[in-house]
Amino acid sequence: MTFQDIRDRADRVRCIPLQEVLQLAGAKRDRYDKAKWHTCKGAISCTAAKFMNWNQGVGGGGAIDLAMHLNNLGFKAAVEWLCRHFRNLDVQAPPEPARAMELILPPEDAGKLPAVKRYLTDQRSIAPSLIRRLIECGRLYADTRGNAVFLLLEKEDRIVGAELRGTSSARWRGMAFGSQRDRGYFSVPAPGATTIILCESAIDAISCLELYPCCLCVSTSGARPNPSWLPLLLRQHREIYCGYDLDSAGEAIATNMMALYPEIRRLRPSQHDWNDVLKQYRTRRL
Repeated sequence: MTFQDIRDRADRVRCIPLQEVLQLAGAKRDRYDKAKWHTCKGAISCTAAKFMNWNQGVGGGGAIDLAMHLNNLGFKAAVEWLCRHFRNLDVQAPPEPARAMELILPPEDAGKLPAVKRYLTDQRSIAPSLIRRLIECGRLYADTRGNAVFLLLEKEDRIVGAELRGTSSARWRGMAFGSQRDRGYFSVPAPGATTIILCESAIDAISCLELYPCCLCVSTSGARPNPSWLPLLLRQHREIYCGYDLDSAGEAIATNMMALYPEIRRLRPSQHDWNDVLKQYRTRRL
């Protein structure tokens, strides 16, 4: 099977309703919550084309992501599994696109900003000058709960979502309601950068920039093999590296990404993620 064959098949199956994929995988709908399903991987909630596994803190969008998650499959194997079980796709009209949920950003609270700054500098080892830069360019703020809010932007700097990171002792991360991570991404402005590094989170992207200051470091807001904005970056003819975490999930999804886009190369952090690398680097310099 050629690279183009895989992409053509993926385009056909990615919009299969998530409920049909769940039923095929043996999931059972919750008696009281119609959006909730009980699976071998734990409780999964579905909203339009997106799903969230609350037991594992993992989510995604589309039938391919869900098939990968439920069946422990790579991207190509998940596409083949869906094609095998949904053979009549070629004669069916594609489903209506889901209506996007309205983005609701958490309210800004300047009074909580000092605590967010302390968290990013003391616990994440990020340079204060870089934090100031992010605040000044409008890509980072603190909300009323003291979360760090990292904005996702599409072209013309239109806000399409936000990554949220808890800054208290309880480790927490999530997305602002209605975030559309396939329309834009978080990054630190890097004029003139000829190399792009894809990271799993905003904090990883910021940490990676500290280690590779001449690069454009981009967060995909979770390890995903095929963000819909990725082809636009590839058309810029810049070197692109997949810098996902050094774990089994990061390796598997990076492999799937490089199978879809052979021009992308792997860049592994020497620790679990780029923030761990940055913290080790700071410790060695003390």
